[in-house]
Amino acid sequence: MDSAEQDPDRVAVLEAFADTIVPGAKRSPEDRAIAGVVDDGGAVEAGAVALLEDPAGGLLPALDIAVAELNDYATEYARENGLTLDDDVPPFVALPFADRTALVAHLCAPDHPEKQMWVGLALFSNMAYDSAAHISTTEALASGHPGLLGIGFASPDADGLWRFSRFSYGRQLADLHPDTTTTGSPA
Repeated sequence: MDSAEQDPDRVAVLEAFADTIVPGAKRSPEDRAIAGVVDDGGAVEAGAVALLEDPAGGLLPALDIAVAELNDYATEYARENGLTLDDDVPPFVALPFADRTALVAHLCAPDHPEKQMWVGLALFSNMAYDSAAHISTTEALASGHPGLLGIGFASPDADGLWRFSRFSYGRQLADLHPDTTTTGSPA
């Protein structure tokens, strides 16, 4: 489902969660979902919401519940810590970044009864950044994917294939199998 067609508060909470996992730069000074604690693109720019909402990932049916629970937890966290939350945005989005981080750390703690859900959301947020799992690698690189560019992922050659002139470990680890074809496939 296209996040532009969705409830903007729901999207903002998902973005704020993803930004807590892999922070990114604000899109504008008015951006509340992205805290802007770094100057580079993070999980949101990398497409975390698209990956979370991809039906193939299996999280989509639980996202509305997760958003509601994040807001409930944020409200409780704010009450317990004497914080006043801005009513203009959802409670989780209204939390300052350090408090979002503390809350997410609590939710992902080994002894938290719902940790599987929160760790799953965190893993998908990170996966969007470090592997662009929701789009092809070629498309991700062509669009300037912040995670792949950040780790120095090499672009393909002009024909769309990846070839590497030197070994990534600085030495050849094994001999090429004699039945390997010229395209690199086993015979």
